[in-house]
Amino acid sequence: MEAILNFKQELTGAFGQPIAENPTQAMIEAAYRHHKLDWRYLTIEVAPEGLADAVAGAKAMGFVGFNCTIPHKVSVIPYLDGLGDSAALMGAVNCVVCREGKWIGENTDGKGFLESLCRRFDPKGKRVVIFGAGGAARAISVELALAGVKGITIVNRTAARGQELADLLATKVNDCVEVELEIEFIHWPKEYAVPAHAELVINATSIGLFPQLDATLPISNESIAPHMFVADVIPNPPQTLFVKTARNRGCEVIDGLEMLVAQGVIGIRHWAGIDADTVVMRQALESVFKS
Repeated sequence: MEAILNFKQELTGAFGQPIAENPTQAMIEAAYRHHKLDWRYLTIEVAPEGLADAVAGAKAMGFVGFNCTIPHKVSVIPYLDGLGDSAALMGAVNCVVCREGKWIGENTDGKGFLESLCRRFDPKGKRVVIFGAGGAARAISVELALAGVKGITIVNRTAARGQELADLLATKVNDCVEVELEIEFIHWPKEYAVPAHAELVINATSIGLFPQLDATLPISNESIAPHMFVADVIPNPPQTLFVKTARNRGCEVIDGLEMLVAQGVIGIRHWAGIDADTVVMRQALESVFKS
């Protein structure tokens, strides 16, 4: 009996704007090849006004799922059939999966960050400073709250957005934790000094993202102390000025590649039901930035 030939590739991808600098495709397709999946991951530029059409197109073309990045993590929600628990709690989606014909929004940002963080740092009982209040900051702050941090300070340039996240943590999220969180919002001054009691400092903004390689966080570098654990969510470049500054100040650091790999593993698990090889994925990203 002749074997049936199948030339159909399963489709996944990322929608965002800007998207050209996003390296996710390199690690996801490396994982697909390693696990012998004839799948593709497409990096697609989608303007805000085109998001509804992009989601409809993914449905029409039979995508298995897709990622959402800036600026679609919140605005994609009305076009979906439902949300996973974490995505519903934080009000942000970065991973969409088709389950039995229903398009469900999940969030792997926070879970990926937490997985990469907990390999080297236990956040329970710690005080956290997070720069930013967008989708990544929402996801990370919610997961840290559920992991038992003592307090979270949100520092953001847009007052309304920062206060909205602080209110979410103080109300909806606080109802889900055993010990009440200490929540503070600070409207970002010209230069912010990280308080000495901070133990975990996170850049969840796009400041320093390619091609703005010289962009620096408006903070006092002298306020970054060696006892602080520092994280940056930006994957491109992995060695941002913030990461370099923190290392020079004696801090232990995780870069954006670690979080990206961890959330990519969770995304592939949602789509394909397998646990992808993290070493293969990290090596694929490193090769991109060395070339």
